[in-house]
This record gives sequence, C-alpha cells and structure tokens, in this order.
Amino acid sequence: MIDYRAEHFVWAVEQKVATITLNRPERKNPLTFDSYGELTSVFRSLKEADSIKAVVLTGAGENFCSGGDVHEIIEPLTRMEARDLLRFTQMTGDLVKAMRACPQPIIAAVDGVCAGAGAILAMASDLRFGTARSAVAFLFVRVGLGGCDMGACSILPRIVGVGRAADLLFTGRTISGDEALSWGFYNRLCAPEHLASEAQSAAAALAAGPTLAHAMTKRMLHREWSMDVDAAIDEEALAQAQLMESNDFRRAYAAFVAKRTPAFEGD
Repeated sequence: MIDYRAEHFVWAVEQKVATITLNRPERKNPLTFDSYGELTSVFRSLKEADSIKAVVLTGAGENFCSGGDVHEIIEPLTRMEARDLLRFTQMTGDLVKAMRACPQPIIAAVDGVCAGAGAILAMASDLRFGTARSAVAFLFVRVGLGGCDMGACSILPRIVGVGRAADLLFTGRTISGDEALSWGFYNRLCAPEHLASEAQSAAAALAAGPTLAHAMTKRMLHREWSMDVDAAIDEEALAQAQLMESNDFRRAYAAFVAKRTPAFEGD
C-alpha cells in the first residue's frame, strides 16, 4: 500500500500514516461512483497493510466533501431501475463497512463543506478534527431521502445522542464547527491553517502507539454496540487476555522498569 497509485483521490504515506485526500476542489470534493469503489477497495486492503498504522482522511482546498456529485451520481440515480438503485445503496454502505473493519484508526480532518455522504465519511471515521468555519450537514431529507443512509441512524446517535441525531437527520440543517464540537461530533477544533498538521501529528502519535491494541479497541467499539453489558465485559476480558500475550505488552513493562518510554512495534 505504500506504493499504491490512486486514480480518484490523492494517496500519500509518511511515517506509517496514510493520507487520503479527496481531490476535486473546484467542486468541493464530491464523490463519484468510481471514487466510492476505490475508497472501499483501499480501506479493505488496509487490513493487510502492516506498514500503515493510522489514516488521515481529508479534502483538497478549503472543503472536506460535498457528498455525491449532483451530475455524476444524483442525476443518473433518477433514471435507474429499482435493482440498480439497491446496488448503489449497498455499494455506498460497503464503504462505511470497510472503514469500520479497517484496523487502523481513521482521523477525518474536516474544513469547509462536509455534507451528505461527506458527513457520513466523517461520521464513519474514528476521530474527527474540524474547524470553526466548517459546515456539517446530513442533507438527505433535502433531496427527498431519509436520514437512514450508510448507517447514519445507527452510528450518528452513538456519537451525538439520539435527540441530536434526530435533529440533524430530520431537518438536514447545517451545524457550525463550534456546535459540532459542543455536541461531540468533533473531537477537536483547529485553526484552518493548522488542521492538516494537527491531524497528521495525532495520527503519527497513534501510529507510534501499540497498534495491535488500537486495532482491538476499534474492533470492540464496533462489536459491542449490539451487546449487553455483561456480554461486553466477557468479550473485553478475552480481548485483553489476548493482548497480554503481545510483545508490546512486555515492552511496556520493560520500559516501565527501566524508566523509559516504550517503543511499540505493533506485535
């Protein structure tokens, strides 16, 4: 994956951090059928990319993503038959599934417009860094569709709460960066000029950490949604026991004894 050549976005890897940059700034970085497919393929491939420890997802220019391209996606959808429409909605959902199954933590670095499927990409990431001038909107109701798109009715309430998710999904209204932060959608607000560097710094810190443990944390955050508390406790007991067999766990103990910072290797 380090030498991967992307066709529909910019791909770069530095210091074990992969950066995916949606790169149609003249249109506020909308998605196309092809970019959906390539993004899904890349996130699936990251399962086997041991040299990549964290991912930053961002947009070129001063916007994150304006959602599905009006001319290249929305217009063709109005002419499709039912079976093709279902194939499309399943395909878009596969992207979120791939992001959730990808073991590396994903940081969405969001500036400017973050709308529709763009808001879903941010939502499906593990951490979200935004700017005060960013504008987040789950727009589906504005085009006559339900808010139940790509897992939004499942994931968004777990981030911002059921009442706030209902507000966003029923109205399609736009929230500012300050409101997104206060609601817990954003983990951090950054100055626009510092957004990229702060996201990269945070991703590098994750990449330097115990990546096997990070992957397990991400996996369990996802799996435990459908468990009761007792089942979750039992699953976490198994997960931690497995991690206690890792070399990184032993490295951390040795570093503590030696009064130094552990150098994790992800095994």
